[in-house]
Amino acid sequence: MTANNAEQDSLLKARYSAAQQKPDNIIWTPQVEALLRHKSVRAFLPDALPDGSIETMVAAAQSASNSSALNQWSLVAVTDMVLKQQISDTVARSVPVDRISWIEEAPALLLWVADLSRGAEITKDAGKEPFIFDYLDSFLMASIDAALAAQNAVVAAESMGLGIVYLGVMRNIAKELAEIINLPPHSFVTFGMAVGLPDASRASSVRPRPAQPMVLHHNQYNQDKYRAYLKDYEEAYQAFRISQNMRAKTWLDSVVESATSMDYLGGRVNLRETVSERGFKLK
Repeated sequence: MTANNAEQDSLLKARYSAAQQKPDNIIWTPQVEALLRHKSVRAFLPDALPDGSIETMVAAAQSASNSSALNQWSLVAVTDMVLKQQISDTVARSVPVDRISWIEEAPALLLWVADLSRGAEITKDAGKEPFIFDYLDSFLMASIDAALAAQNAVVAAESMGLGIVYLGVMRNIAKELAEIINLPPHSFVTFGMAVGLPDASRASSVRPRPAQPMVLHHNQYNQDKYRAYLKDYEEAYQAFRISQNMRAKTWLDSVVESATSMDYLGGRVNLRETVSERGFKLK
């Protein structure tokens, strides 16, 4: 086995673990290898981001596909430490912890906004009402575009040696957050992202994903196919949790908890009401 093949085999073992079936026909490119190395980072050095990092990430984000070239997303980059701490403290009150260290440590907190406010203003300036924005698809379109943009930004960040972790917990405080950062109507923070230089002394590991047959279907959806792969994924899932000193919990437990526990929702119980107040009627 060549050194290159050994590295690629190592990447697949990290992504799927030794316990699971792995694809044997990957078309390897530098971009594919970089994507397979992705891991969430929750421990950051105190260093500021290198000059130009945010602008580079935004350029990459703006290179993502977006619906009808309408550019219905925005980014609020929070680098003011006092403001970032205020947001972190507000989030912490919505979950059973005193503080969220990775938000506090990261030099930048990026808030990805589904943003129809520009379109609303432009339409009103033309003497018309943006009534289409009252429909669910408009909210979904802007949210999808924000997610596509953010993932491009992640790829750019990791290529510069930065680390990130997505923060869905920002939706716990959707109403308060909109006020804190002065969001206009028809805009909504879909999620946040902590970004900074990873602290190698507290390095995280690649979290294994299920074998591809659990998620990949050809031509027709096969609902029960995933069951044949659950045992191996549970083995990989447990091995990861043990290696990270995480509390004992199976993947099936996680799935059931996410579908049945109100605690999992945090402050998102009233999210629909908040979204509607922000101008998205969701008809």
